[in-house]
This record gives sequence, structure tokens and C-alpha cells, in this order.
Amino acid sequence: MTITLSIQGMSCQHCVNRVKKAIDAIAGVTGSQVIVGSATIDFEPAQVSADALKKAVEEAGYTVAAS
Repeated sequence: MTITLSIQGMSCQHCVNRVKKAIDAIAGVTGSQVIVGSATIDFEPAQVSADALKKAVEEAGYTVAAS
């Protein structure tokens, strides 16, 4: 499954790296592409929920925009 999150508060490559690291550390994530303002994440829904992915981004210090 793939989800794209709109992320607020990102402004540079450091932000991108921080979000990517947080997402990629989650069991069940099979790939991610992060750019300033968004993340597209491939994941196994049997292992991780979309809410858990959003929580990881928020714990990294950013806000997931309502979709």
C-alpha cells in the first residue's frame, strides 16, 4: 500500500533527512520518498498503520496536514 502525507514545517534537506530516517525506521515500511513538504511511503498495512506513520512524522517534529 502507498500513502502520501502532506507535511508542514519542513524547509530544508535536514528536515527531509530527519523525516526519512523516522519513517524508514518503522517495521513494515518497504520504501519512502521524502521531499520538502511531503512523503510518499510504501508499507505493509498488516504490519503498520497509516496513523503510526503520521505519528512518526509528528514525533520527528513536523505536522501532518489533514487530507
